[in-house]
Amino acid sequence: MKISKICIGTKNPVKIEALKEIAKIYPLMAGASISSLDVSSQVSPQPKTLEETIRGAKERAKAAFSGCDLSFGIEDGLIEIPQTISGFMNVCVCAIYDSEKFYLGFSSAFEYPEKITKMLFREGLDVNQAFYELGLTKNKKIGSFEGAVSVLTKGRWKRSDTVKQAITSALVILENRDLYLKS
Repeated sequence: MKISKICIGTKNPVKIEALKEIAKIYPLMAGASISSLDVSSQVSPQPKTLEETIRGAKERAKAAFSGCDLSFGIEDGLIEIPQTISGFMNVCVCAIYDSEKFYLGFSSAFEYPEKITKMLFREGLDVNQAFYELGLTKNKKIGSFEGAVSVLTKGRWKRSDTVKQAITSALVILENRDLYLKS
C-alpha cells in the first residue's frame, strides 16, 4: 500500500505539522501530498467523554476524505479516569479513514489541575479559554501552538508530541495490515 494523497480535517497548524513530520518517516506515506480541510467535528468544542472524543476524531476524518487515499481526524478530549485528582485526564485521539474503515490511535494521557477541569464542566469553557482566564497563558489559542500540556510540563512535552503519539498509534494497524486485517 502506497499513499500519494492525504487529507487532514483541521486547520490547526500543530496537527498539520505533526502529521507532516510523521508522514516523512513512514515509507507508506513518504512523499505524499497533505491537504488540510476546515471541517466540523460534530461534537462540542471541548469533548468530555472518551466516546465523544473518538466520535469527533472520526467525524473529522470522514468529512476530510475527499480525493485522497487516507484522511486523518484528530481530537483532544477528557476521559474519566478513577483515582485521579480531578477524575479526568486529557487524551488525543487520531482516526485514520480509508473510505471503508477507521483506524484509531491514542496519545498518552495527562491530567489538568482540578480548577481547570471544573471550569470546563461548570462554565463550559474549553482548555484555551480556561488557561487564559486563569492567567496560565497570554495566548488565547494555546492549543494551536505549544498546548496546555507544555505549560504544565514547563516546555518538556508539547502538544505536537501528543498529536504525534496519537498518529503513530493509529498507524500501527496500517503498517502491519497483514497482522490485523483479514482479506
